[in-house]
Amino acid sequence: MTKKQQKMLVRIIISFAIFAVLFVCGHGGMLEGIEGTWILFLVYAVPYLIIGYDIIYKAARNISHGQIFDENFLMMIATFGAFGVKEYSEAVAVMLFYQIGELFQGYAVGKSRQSIADMMDICPEYANVEADGNLMQVDPDDVEVGSIIVIKPGERIPLDGIVTEGESLIDTAALTGESVPRRAAPGDEIISGCVNGSGTLKVRVSKVFDDSTVARILELVENAGSKKAKVENFITRFAKYYTPVVTVSALVLALLPPLILGGGWSNWIQRACIFLVISCPCALVISVPLGFFGGIGAASRIGVLVKGSNYLEAVAQMTTIVFDKTGTLTKGEFKVQEILPGNCSKEELLEMAALGEAYSNHPIAGSIKEAYGKEPDLKRVGQAEESAGHGICVPVDGREVLIGNEKLMKAKGISFPPCSSGGTIVYVAWERKYAGAIVISDSVKEGAKEAIADMKRVGVKKCVMLTGDRMQAAQAAAQALSIDEVHAELLPGDKVSKVEELLHAQREKERLAFVGDGINDAPVLTRADIGIAMGTMGSDAAIEAADVVLMDDDVGKIAAVVRISRKTLGIVKQNIVFALSVKALVLILGAFGMANMWEAVFADVGVSVLAILNAMRALKTE
Repeated sequence: MTKKQQKMLVRIIISFAIFAVLFVCGHGGMLEGIEGTWILFLVYAVPYLIIGYDIIYKAARNISHGQIFDENFLMMIATFGAFGVKEYSEAVAVMLFYQIGELFQGYAVGKSRQSIADMMDICPEYANVEADGNLMQVDPDDVEVGSIIVIKPGERIPLDGIVTEGESLIDTAALTGESVPRRAAPGDEIISGCVNGSGTLKVRVSKVFDDSTVARILELVENAGSKKAKVENFITRFAKYYTPVVTVSALVLALLPPLILGGGWSNWIQRACIFLVISCPCALVISVPLGFFGGIGAASRIGVLVKGSNYLEAVAQMTTIVFDKTGTLTKGEFKVQEILPGNCSKEELLEMAALGEAYSNHPIAGSIKEAYGKEPDLKRVGQAEESAGHGICVPVDGREVLIGNEKLMKAKGISFPPCSSGGTIVYVAWERKYAGAIVISDSVKEGAKEAIADMKRVGVKKCVMLTGDRMQAAQAAAQALSIDEVHAELLPGDKVSKVEELLHAQREKERLAFVGDGINDAPVLTRADIGIAMGTMGSDAAIEAADVVLMDDDVGKIAAVVRISRKTLGIVKQNIVFALSVKALVLILGAFGMANMWEAVFADVGVSVLAILNAMRALKTE
């Protein structure tokens, strides 16, 4: 509880104590001697001013700024009217319970903010830089790319970088929601905002602080509240017109019946005051944004950043999800999956291919050399001749070795059995005779298949995969993952066109999401209804263009965010229906004189408290 809330609690206790004494005395007949006098008015004015002076001040200040119709104005006019018709206890009770509701609301908002505020604690205060054999604490902003920083056990990692010395376990929970620490060793990349475990690390800085992971996260969190959902914007517009309408209605209720019917001013003014108290739109203007804020907080707890409540609302309506293949559903690591020898053994085929690719830095060549598991003997390899888009011709042990695709085989007039395996096919021939084929493909991420199945369970109708890979490789991955639709051999521009086609096929209230991680995914992320980017491995451009960021690249969390968003939207709609229904009913009763001030207090404060309690359910992840 903040100091401001603590002061308010003290005011509530003091005012309630005085009011309770006056209430008991009034019902016990002890105030009969001063009834109808200014003394009774002044006695009740004490607890009223203790609890309500700030409401009167805010109302007066807003009126002076031209902002007349707000909840402070409604409370002030309603309680002044109650004092005017000598309903002193009701006036104090209305203000007292209104402030109790405000205190409860402030606590609820603070609690919902806490889950997001926890993310703000990831900001590092300093970085340890080694100079002349001593460690100096400097501002992370002052550390340049390429500098070596030292991270001691228990310290927060201040900047993104590569580990050069030491081993440790890294606690990534604050960023990713992942409870299991990750091991960091020389050569591993680590990101800012995480906490170092028991080992000391030396890290070469790869990004300045403004471009670091922690800086990007803080910026996303700070801006998350600025983008409102359609429901929120509706409530804001509704309150803007609703408040002056009910104020004018209360004025008409107070003046018109006595003028037409004659007399009874006190009764009709009291009805108008009750009408004003009931009409206060607190339950709507607080509980709706609070519900969305709670949903964003719940998502941040599991390591997913949603950039605004409008995107949370869109996720709840998502029916189609489109994935980029490499790095999103697959690891982006090419490995040898099959060795298919022709007129030689598997070992001979792999050795010949590894020797032939000895000087190449291509990922395909790297995967063949990795599968070979030895350092190729470069003395056995001659000068390679590359054929663009086909492969290479290289002398090994004095024999001509051809390594490439089927186009190379056809160009050299070598007959070969076509391979239908999914993945990239590398054909090998020596001395103009087919030797065999090696199948290389990107491996599917652990948990990706389960993630797709989970999305189907939460109501996603169609999962689509887009990739620049050849169709056979794409279909193999799609079959392994149970993807509904595949589009392969696409350029980055083609991906945008495909997403456009899928968007046109959507119904009015259906939404399409695109999930990607590369810099070439940024245009597609922007075009989709919801862009979802990978936070750890994703490019800066992709994260900037996205609406939702998965901090640990776990696509399995998308289904969890869908659940959170739908639960949040359900809670918001429940609050709107509940608040409007109760208020409409009690407003009608109040206008006909069938509701007293106590029922009006329930219709305002009671409904607000119940709506806020309901909204706080959005904070809980399931």
